[in-house]
Amino acid sequence: MDTAAEKDTSALNSPNREYTLERTRNIGIAAHIDAGKTTTTERILFYTGLSHKIGEVHDGNTVTDWMEQERERGITITSAATTCFWKQANDGTTKLWADVGHRVNIIDTPGHVDFTAEVERSMRVLDGAVAVFCGVAGVQPQSETVWRQATKYNVPRIAFVNKMDRTGANFANVVSEMRERLGAPAYPVGIPIGSEEDLKGMIDVVNQKALIHDPSDDFGSKINVEELEGDLKDTAEMAYQELLEAVGDRDEEIMEMLLEDKTPDATQLKQAIRRLTVAGEIVPVLGGSAFKNKGVQPMVDAVIDYLPSPLDVDVQSGADPDDETKITEFPADDNAPFCSLAFKLWTDPFAGKLVFFRVYSGQISKGDTMYNPRTRKKERVNRIMMIQADKQENVETVYAGDIAALVGIRNITTGDTLCTPDIDVCLEPPTFPEPVISMAIEPDSKADQEKMAGGLQALAEEDPTFKCYTDEETGQTLVAGMGELHLEIIRDRLMREFKVQAQSGAPQIAYRETITAGSEGRGLFKKQSGGRGQYGDATITIEPTERGSGVEVENKIVGGVIPREYIPAVEKGILETIQGGVLAGFEMIDMKISIVDGSYHDVDSNELAFKMAGILAMKEAVAKAKPVLLEPMMKVEATTPDEYQGDIIGDMNRRRGEVQGIDSKPSGTVITAKIPLAQMFGYATDIRSLSSGRASYSMEPDTFEQVPASISEEILDKAKK
Repeated sequence: MDTAAEKDTSALNSPNREYTLERTRNIGIAAHIDAGKTTTTERILFYTGLSHKIGEVHDGNTVTDWMEQERERGITITSAATTCFWKQANDGTTKLWADVGHRVNIIDTPGHVDFTAEVERSMRVLDGAVAVFCGVAGVQPQSETVWRQATKYNVPRIAFVNKMDRTGANFANVVSEMRERLGAPAYPVGIPIGSEEDLKGMIDVVNQKALIHDPSDDFGSKINVEELEGDLKDTAEMAYQELLEAVGDRDEEIMEMLLEDKTPDATQLKQAIRRLTVAGEIVPVLGGSAFKNKGVQPMVDAVIDYLPSPLDVDVQSGADPDDETKITEFPADDNAPFCSLAFKLWTDPFAGKLVFFRVYSGQISKGDTMYNPRTRKKERVNRIMMIQADKQENVETVYAGDIAALVGIRNITTGDTLCTPDIDVCLEPPTFPEPVISMAIEPDSKADQEKMAGGLQALAEEDPTFKCYTDEETGQTLVAGMGELHLEIIRDRLMREFKVQAQSGAPQIAYRETITAGSEGRGLFKKQSGGRGQYGDATITIEPTERGSGVEVENKIVGGVIPREYIPAVEKGILETIQGGVLAGFEMIDMKISIVDGSYHDVDSNELAFKMAGILAMKEAVAKAKPVLLEPMMKVEATTPDEYQGDIIGDMNRRRGEVQGIDSKPSGTVITAKIPLAQMFGYATDIRSLSSGRASYSMEPDTFEQVPASISEEILDKAKK
């Protein structure tokens, strides 16, 4: 970006901020599990000077994986925020921002599907993302999930093909898979030179140079810029022509130059790639190996060159809580009214409850008052911190585009808007999937019970995909989450952080109920016991809708057969029945309910009577509508050496699985299947024993499908007992 552009936006920047809005980047590192997100983040922190020692996941000493559970398991569980500063080296290649310092706020997100909420809420507040892919395995199931999440929030992306030092790594195959499986307009801007043991550096496609890592420097800090020769020159020219053609097709400025037989220089081409990346029309791709310290610095350069600053993304807007048609916009401007979104809550053992928030406009300082439109309450800001993973630094003021944390704010949930007291507006919160698995948890003693209640409440506040409730029939405390690992981590944290000793039962599946036919039901609640009685009468119709469409309740009452003030009571009765189910106590989904008729009594009718009428009408209608049980299905991808393929497919079939695809890849045979969640408990152990520990798998929630009749009877019998 040129100096003129910076002058044009100077009025938006506070004179007190160290890094201007255009020199700020908010990015996330997101990918499938084990693609190398945390290792990539560690290298970024090392090369930017934030850490002076390279942390390794296998050594348990990384900056962003700081929880005990993360270091023990070698996985990322919670998204960690950290800030670093990058000044591009003047290495002889053209850069849009040469010799200018930038502030980069990074969120390292989990790859495991059980912690998908961490990715979801991070994507909601990020301006750009680096999607990391494994050079051997390519696009994997969770890669697709992460990609969909980024698309949902219109997050511009660049891609980093990692692990190019591994046997079987193929950069071109990964780019091809990105185009085919993700529908991504992926174009290489940094092609690895060599692969496996011969990985030396990267071809800079835009500048047509070779970036070679100095073999005498084990840390990969020194990069030599060399001229391209031979096959490398041919590869670079082909990639350049493909990139130029793709940019020319999408960008008017470059198109005009090409039509006039002019060739854009490196700066003009980079500016066009930046415009298209911000618009989501191109995904620049680079390759390297974070573990072997190769290709990371050019990738950080690409973050600065191509990913947007807070000024480049769509302006945030929010609706008035009382009038959704009244929309207010919040541009990235330090001098505008303060508006931010709380995207994560975290209980720190030393600082207490932290509220992570992204500032969209304005600024806020210690001692100021902020307002929560959801609770309609004001709170004084006592302490603001910038976060470096598990370390905190107190600051006086945060500005538009910053990601920071507040301490001591009460009555807040994930997705709340925090703004100046004279604004009444709610920004769109992130959305989260419903839990699919639950288990009973029993404290060992009365003292543990009290600690457990506080611990579960704190964990539920932090994690929107974790729910806890009491089973009214058994009195048991049930916890529900996204998978076995999710619940295992919850139980582990209860024990370590809240010192709760408790026993847990076997996980239970979150089945659902639905109907397969339309029907009508009448609920007549009539009670007379001397004096004033109870009278409510409602008739409803129900019909099945498409899978995933949810529940819709419509009021079709005409002529006042049920007075308007009693309609909400009928709806309340209907929704209560949907929540508690009719067949076996599971929540009902995918149906449309219409309130069509009824009657009332001038004296005896009241809200309670009409709520009961709604419950009775719903139960009668569902009983006649051929209700069925639905079970959560998982999309499973197993990677195995060829010799174990038959055993693993046979095992999938025994689990009521439906094999949907078998692909041969350098990493082995990849089997894709759809399998009921109920059959996936303990699969990690089973697949290891079937393959002598050489196969691996990943899974993610897919759909709900009807439970076979024989199994449905077993579930119903258990529910009745």
